[in-house]
Amino acid sequence: MAVRPLASTASSASRASAGELASTRRAAPACTTMTLTLNRVYNDLSHSAAEPVQVNIPGAPGQNGSVVSAGPGPGPALPSLAAQERAVQAALRAQPGTLRYVAESNDDIAVLGLPDRVSLIGFSGDASWTGYAMISGHWYSGADQADVNTAFLTDTGTKVGDSYTVISGRSHVTIKIAGEIFDPAGGRPDIIASQSTLAALDPGLAPDQYDVALMPGTNAQAYADTVGAKLGQLYSVNTNASSSSQFFVIIGLVATLTLLLTAVAGLGVLNTVVLQTRERVHDLGVFKAVGMTPRQTIAMVVCSVAGIGLVAGLIAIPAGIAVHHFVLPAMGHAAQTDVPPSVLNVYQPWELILLALSGLAIAVAGALLPAGWAARTRTAFALRAE
Repeated sequence: MAVRPLASTASSASRASAGELASTRRAAPACTTMTLTLNRVYNDLSHSAAEPVQVNIPGAPGQNGSVVSAGPGPGPALPSLAAQERAVQAALRAQPGTLRYVAESNDDIAVLGLPDRVSLIGFSGDASWTGYAMISGHWYSGADQADVNTAFLTDTGTKVGDSYTVISGRSHVTIKIAGEIFDPAGGRPDIIASQSTLAALDPGLAPDQYDVALMPGTNAQAYADTVGAKLGQLYSVNTNASSSSQFFVIIGLVATLTLLLTAVAGLGVLNTVVLQTRERVHDLGVFKAVGMTPRQTIAMVVCSVAGIGLVAGLIAIPAGIAVHHFVLPAMGHAAQTDVPPSVLNVYQPWELILLALSGLAIAVAGALLPAGWAARTRTAFALRAE
């Protein structure tokens, strides 16, 4: 009886299941990439990494320099808005761990020619560090420049580099669009510029919060509690972690899907190698009879699937990334926004190499159990199998 080498047999069986392994490996990198992308999207939209602490000013916007009541009816009066700003700035400067801060103003206005109200976000100083991801262009500089989101470009038919005159009531201002920011805002147009630029369009625009960046190693919650205690109960000092919990649910689902796909790939290899090893157990007995050691048996079985696993990984990585680069922009367009390069290109070269080797790791892991069984099988039992 001719003896068919076990390595050749297992290798042919591995080729039979290579389609399943490769397709699973294509899906796994896409899921892994999507998990990293959603984490970056969460950080970009919440700005929690760039500005982990926010201080809200109790004075109502549009009441600059006036005395505002703390509530309806008689009650203690709030200091002027200018005095509140001075108090916040003094507290932030005196607090250890403060890296930088900037005053932010928020309002929305009706603009001639646009169907939706436009959100205005004005800063009183350099705010390029506040965590807005740039899709194209650059952060605004100068009194005539502004950054806008995709919805604004879509509604106005403009592009980065164009000038556009924004008219609201009797006020108007001409801005040069310096960049496109990643801020879906539910499909509503956004304009981000300096406080002085937007005040010409909306005289009632006034600071309503301070965004704070912390030095590395500073605990955000402890910092917020300390600053809040210094400012008093009129001021709200919060850690910036207010994004929707739906992101965490989606990330959890994608991570679970990745683990399941990895398990399916490993079980596919395990099933194939088990069947073929048991089918050729007599050949295994012959090899053992002529002096094959248990370690050599394990190496033979594992090596028979290692090549297929490596090839599957090398094919799956570019395929998975291609799927990701197709799916994510489609998801962004459904949310009426483009996506920045930072959420598409989430891997370093060395990480791609590790992902490619993961196909080899899955194949080896799936083959270890039947390889161990083959190594433990007694020669006499194997020879009596047929």
